[in-house]
Amino acid sequence: MKLGVVILAAGQGKRMCSRLPKVLHPLAGRPLLAHVLDCAHSIGAERVCVVYGHGGDVVPQALGDYDCRWVEQAEQHGTGHAVMEAMPEMRDMDRVLILYGDVPLTRAATLQRLVDASADAALGLLTVIVEDPTGYGRIVRDASGRVLRIVEQQDATEVELEINEVNTGFIVADRARLDDWLSRIGNQNANGEYYLTDVLAFAASDGVEIATIRSETREEVCGVNDRVQLAALERYYQRRQAEDLMRGGVTLVDPERLDIRGRLRAARDVYIDVNVVIEGEVRLGEGVSIGPNCLLRDCEIGADTRILANCVIENSSIGSGARLGPFSRLRPEVVIADGAHVGNFVELKKSQVGLGSKVNHLTYVGDTQIGSGVNVGAGTITCNYDGANKHRTVIGDGAFIGSNVSLVAPVEIGENATIGAGSVISRGAPAGKLTVTRARQLTLDGWKRPRKK
Repeated sequence: MKLGVVILAAGQGKRMCSRLPKVLHPLAGRPLLAHVLDCAHSIGAERVCVVYGHGGDVVPQALGDYDCRWVEQAEQHGTGHAVMEAMPEMRDMDRVLILYGDVPLTRAATLQRLVDASADAALGLLTVIVEDPTGYGRIVRDASGRVLRIVEQQDATEVELEINEVNTGFIVADRARLDDWLSRIGNQNANGEYYLTDVLAFAASDGVEIATIRSETREEVCGVNDRVQLAALERYYQRRQAEDLMRGGVTLVDPERLDIRGRLRAARDVYIDVNVVIEGEVRLGEGVSIGPNCLLRDCEIGADTRILANCVIENSSIGSGARLGPFSRLRPEVVIADGAHVGNFVELKKSQVGLGSKVNHLTYVGDTQIGSGVNVGAGTITCNYDGANKHRTVIGDGAFIGSNVSLVAPVEIGENATIGAGSVISRGAPAGKLTVTRARQLTLDGWKRPRKK
């Protein structure tokens, strides 16, 4: 049977107090709606349709890479009206699943259970047990457990108010029956809106069996209405990621102070200190140690490498047994070989550092190929940009670059060459020789320091 998914994402989100549409606010570094879209596609939906409204085309433009259809709800008249707007896109589907763009942490396994449990029913409903059901619609059942109705807080009796099984709003329905129920919804209420929850009342009055399953956690069906709720879901998500890592053999000094805004793959015996941020795709080999306050974005780090405190590493690859930091910055397209050292206040960009080489102090290296066994002294700069174009520097195996050297690219330093401290090198330095460029040192007798008048 063909399953279509409708995601309701048209709300303004006034309580967010933001110019940004609510569904584009980030959780774990990605828009709320992106989490929902990923979940919808992961359960094998034949078609996904997003109903957007507030913010105009900002939402579809932000998530234009997703395979889905976009329907604008130009005027928002409630959840039932939003689904009505999307139903023409569902006309050749057999079943329709309703999701919400501001409920980001629903698990695919939960939705699959809902779809499977209601395969032989015209309507399926996801419910959840909560300690405090205040404000939620209660699920009223008969003695045999059959759903009779959903009663809202203001309409519930004292007995019904004690019910702690509540409606999540997630339903899956036979497409033809859903069309019929939607056509019967009215807007005779205080807000003049069409409510999707009325569909459940119509199904019950029609004698339709409503198949239900319960969510295992409250958080996976929680929506975001303000930034406080967003922060709470962020911490829940991060804690869940942290626990998965620890069960896989990773040591986290403080699980509450790790933020994963992408995907982290970590081998056993990885050690991660506090305030580490992971973005994009990151791989950590066995025995890697990450110091505090580091940012890792789209990088791969080999086994037994140590990343000391306050490093920023992006779009780079680091070999095994290497050492970085503290305060190292690797910009995109940096490759660090096994056993190499990159030290404090060193910035590298689009460069390769060879086996066992060292770039330890206060240095900028850009567009450079550094061979193996090279030592680059403190204060060295590769002058790779002439104001219009970038040029490369090549440093051969075994070379020794003294402190405070400027290498004016394009330039090549030969194997085992030595560059004297303080030199400005603008022509090739031959292999195995010392190259120095310095002005003659003078001492002037009788010179006196000027004084203020």
